[in-house]
Amino acid sequence: MMISDASRDILYKGLWQQNPGIVQLLGLCPLLAVSNTVVNALSLGLATTLVMALSSGSVAIIRNLIPNALRVPVFILIIAVLVTVVSLLIQAYAQPLYLVLGIFLPLITTNCIVLARVEAFASKQPTHLSILDGIAMGLGLTAVLVTLGALRELFGKGTLFSGADLVLGEIAKGWTLTLFQNYDGFILAILPPGAFIGLGLLIALRNRLIAGR
Repeated sequence: MMISDASRDILYKGLWQQNPGIVQLLGLCPLLAVSNTVVNALSLGLATTLVMALSSGSVAIIRNLIPNALRVPVFILIIAVLVTVVSLLIQAYAQPLYLVLGIFLPLITTNCIVLARVEAFASKQPTHLSILDGIAMGLGLTAVLVTLGALRELFGKGTLFSGADLVLGEIAKGWTLTLFQNYDGFILAILPPGAFIGLGLLIALRNRLIAGR
């Protein structure tokens, strides 16, 4: 199946050129707070991606029916409803993960990335492109979250995929990879300052790759 130029451009911008995590620097609160392990980062990233795709698609469908004066309140209402649905699903089927992510799940409602894409893109574009834009931007953020989570977990605990059982249950308890035996951990990596340092390194790496072209 051929991908149109418009779709390819949306994917490129969401995943790389306008990546919300390391280019637009939006949604830093969950990015820095929940990226202490791969599992937490991936879970929040996918939840945000789902909300972005659904909210962008919903707004695109009814964009011509929304009065201009009520545009932002209606957008926030749609996002809040979808975040509530996603949050309740996680609470029902993965309660331990729900407890770990805590307040950062409902805070997706106020995440700058979600509202920004709905306002800047979905309110002006066709439904299928709006959904794709939500997915691309969400996956771009997820990629940054997971990369940062892997670095912080690796240096902070010497493991990867710890807490997988929070999502998949008892069957995933043995999925944790211990890469450094008898490792005491580098506490700075799993604290907020470590998140800032890690994000700065990712931004510097991206800038270096672009400059080296």
